[in-house]
Amino acid sequence: MVGGSGGKGIGASIPRFEDHRLLTGAGEYSDDYNRPGQVYAAFARAPHAHARLGLVDTEAALEMPGVIAVLIGADYKRDGLNAMLAQGNPKDVELFNRDRSPIHYPRIEPLVTDKVRRVGEAVAMVIAETPDQARDAAEEVMAEYDLLPSVVDQVDALREGAPQLWEDLPDNLCVDDQKGDVAKVADVFSKAAHVVRMDLRNNRVSGIPMEPRAAVAEYDEQRDTYTLWAGGQGVNRFQREISTAFGVPEDDVRVIARDVGGGYGTRNSCYPEFTLVTWAAKRVGRPVKWTGTRSEMALGDYAGRDLFTEAELALDAEGKFLAMRTVNYGNLGTHALSFVPIARGPTVSTGIYDIPEADVTTKAIWTNTSPVTAYRGAGRPEAIFVLERLIDRAAIELGIDRVEIRLKNLIKDEQLPYTNPMGVTYDSGRFVHGMELALELSDWGNFESRRQNSEQSGRLRGIGTANYVETSTGWPLERAVMEVTPDGRIDMIMGSHSSGQGHETTFRQIGASLLEVPFDRVDYRYGDTAFVKDGSGSHAARTMRLAGHLFAITRDEIVDKGKRIAAQLLECSDEDLEYDDAAFRVSGTDRAMGLFDVARAANEDAGDLPKGLQGPLRATTLIDKPMPAYPNGCHVAEVEIDPETGACILVRYTAVDDCGRVVNPMIVDGQVHGGIGQGVGQALWEEVAYDRETGQLLTGSFMDYVMPRADDLPMFTVGHNEVPTPTNRMGAKGGGEGGTTPAPAAIVNAICDALRDYGVEHIQMPVTSEKIWRAITGT
Repeated sequence: MVGGSGGKGIGASIPRFEDHRLLTGAGEYSDDYNRPGQVYAAFARAPHAHARLGLVDTEAALEMPGVIAVLIGADYKRDGLNAMLAQGNPKDVELFNRDRSPIHYPRIEPLVTDKVRRVGEAVAMVIAETPDQARDAAEEVMAEYDLLPSVVDQVDALREGAPQLWEDLPDNLCVDDQKGDVAKVADVFSKAAHVVRMDLRNNRVSGIPMEPRAAVAEYDEQRDTYTLWAGGQGVNRFQREISTAFGVPEDDVRVIARDVGGGYGTRNSCYPEFTLVTWAAKRVGRPVKWTGTRSEMALGDYAGRDLFTEAELALDAEGKFLAMRTVNYGNLGTHALSFVPIARGPTVSTGIYDIPEADVTTKAIWTNTSPVTAYRGAGRPEAIFVLERLIDRAAIELGIDRVEIRLKNLIKDEQLPYTNPMGVTYDSGRFVHGMELALELSDWGNFESRRQNSEQSGRLRGIGTANYVETSTGWPLERAVMEVTPDGRIDMIMGSHSSGQGHETTFRQIGASLLEVPFDRVDYRYGDTAFVKDGSGSHAARTMRLAGHLFAITRDEIVDKGKRIAAQLLECSDEDLEYDDAAFRVSGTDRAMGLFDVARAANEDAGDLPKGLQGPLRATTLIDKPMPAYPNGCHVAEVEIDPETGACILVRYTAVDDCGRVVNPMIVDGQVHGGIGQGVGQALWEEVAYDRETGQLLTGSFMDYVMPRADDLPMFTVGHNEVPTPTNRMGAKGGGEGGTTPAPAAIVNAICDALRDYGVEHIQMPVTSEKIWRAITGT
């Protein structure tokens, strides 16, 4: 479909359209927005993980220079505002208590009024003339705290006598869900020739977007409306959550966002600060701006992963997988912000292997930590990590080659469509071919010679692989609008939001291909609820899948209406018209009318047309039901370890991914690269850590929270195993999360392979050099 678009349509690896604007400093990020007469907000935050909040003394702060107001939770309540919803149970994979008792969802108080449940919760907001004045005054807010014991580990939180976060909700247990046939799985395990058991932890990490959260809001007294400028992964969600908190119609709240410096799920949510600055703008009668510090992001950004799993895999004597059983302990933090990771992960817990039975228990647990949300992959990296570590252990315990055992159990082409034991149906894929291609590109067959070379220089070398599958669904509501304008442009609108994915390029490629027009004639607009009326933002690798499908439908509607208009003007039947190369042509003749001429006629010469054909040449399509797809692939990691220090270097990495139909291969490769980097970070360095006694954050800066840098990563080898899905018009599956999903498993498998002669069975992530050194030395 590259043709009519000047070689820049679907399938073309063209440079990103937006990069010149961003690289020359013309980006519009949240902190770039300023309003005339604006004032500034800063927050006084709780220094304790768990405490009853007493008097909040604001007198000294109010006397500070430049201070306009100091607001506390009681002010918020007196203004009749609601606490914010935290009820993230996805309807298509909903969790239930096994006894069917109701699930309780405590709301989030933007300003705490009674009890602090984690370090960093806001207890007061200062509004001042300058940022420094606001910050200085915030330090003068004095609050009384009655300290309580805290708990930060989810397993500890379930123990008898553990501190209770919510007094009316005992045991810190929010959800106790079970899926699968318990009795049948138990019977399979009792008869299995071999059972592998492991306790595995997916460490808590943070998205750490390059751009800290920031916002500016203003209130229009005449219209009684609010406008918020704040970066995120979708403006409609912010609009919905703020209007719900304020108890006003959604149209009374306008949300605008342009460029976003990274999302990864961390920027999906409407944070309390966004609601507060919007409220404060009305309270003080001036625009209010807040720009968070890195320290505030460390304390307040919603986290990812943090899952502890007790896992078992049953096999027959030949290494055939028979059943899987897991108990997952998910750390929710203080609120049930999102069940997506602990609900979606289990749906693919058996991966792309033919495992007939599964029994999955999921417990969601409150702790005195920041809430956990969807972080790139959202449950699938956790599930794949558990599965692929079990498979490596099974191969070692049974004395079967690690590749052989995987190929023996992979779902074969002829088995598709395949329904896994969790009820998920994989519609398409070439799983065996994908793994074989990854093994070929990684030169797996010659690894032993590389191992020997490393040993000669005193190094240990290991190789690991992991197969994965994604379930890219995401919240389904999305609207696409396409219009052919009289001035010769194609205008495209959708509720998805770019946070670095290259949407301004790929959407233009879609529009250029579908309507067979030049790439530079296409415009893409997003990020303003004034014209983005519905949408769920960008997450779950959903954007290209939904965009391709919805815009294909809008294209059909535009072409159909265009034919009827052209038929009137060319005095022929619309059935005699064909659409080709941006023109409506009368079959068998040289008579034709261009697409943009038709649009111009519909707008400017409408009097010559029937009433139903007058006006803009525009089409709108809405989807409000899930449209799943299943990206999949195989990754191979190779590491080298210094046995004297435990230092581990990732020396080679190969990725083969089936993203379905690829719009721009170069952009997809970039997505894979970034995803691998985040997976490497989780495997080797990254961890949001809390003191188990006090609940204090131990990784509050980049001195303590370690991320991979460019020189920590090798050159990646990336291959595509492109199998279009039949579930949408584009055939796209998604490419945003595949890099992250298998990387931790592949890397830890490689490390354990390197340490095989030391009898190391497993090291919990992050696998730091200290942990490796201790495993080698037995200390």
